Amino acid sequence: MYRFISIVSGFLFGVGMILSGMSEPANVIAFLDIHGAWSPNLAFVMGGALLVFTPTYFLVSRKSKQPVCTDKFCLSDNKKIDGQLITGAILFGIGWGIAGICPGPAVASIANGSAGIVYFVVAMLAGMQLGSFTLSRKSTRQNAVKGL
Repeated sequence: MYRFISIVSGFLFGVGMILSGMSEPANVIAFLDIHGAWSPNLAFVMGGALLVFTPTYFLVSRKSKQPVCTDKFCLSDNKKIDGQLITGAILFGIGWGIAGICPGPAVASIANGSAGIVYFVVAMLAGMQLGSFTLSRKSTRQNAVKGL
């Protein structure tokens, strides 16, 4: 059931991104261009999503002690702001600003058939692999120094 709901949710997200035009990098760049030809369209899309989400959260989800589709909530207890988090946030922001698209809409945009989006997703996946590889090497070195 969990996978089915995940697939339906992802599909609805993707369709919403495409129908709202937010899978088009030009629209995202227009929203981020606050000193130029700023377009508030993305704010309206986010506002519309909040209009649907907020009542549902306060009436149903917030009162639940257990998630609907699984046994427990999977929330991180890590509250540490470190160099790794800051570096990742900066790289994410730079990539979003340059390309005008972030991972969720990029995956949804593959349905548009744009070669540029496919290149972006391939580069994004390569960056994720490089990041994982770098972290695993760092962890291995730290364990070796500790004698583990």
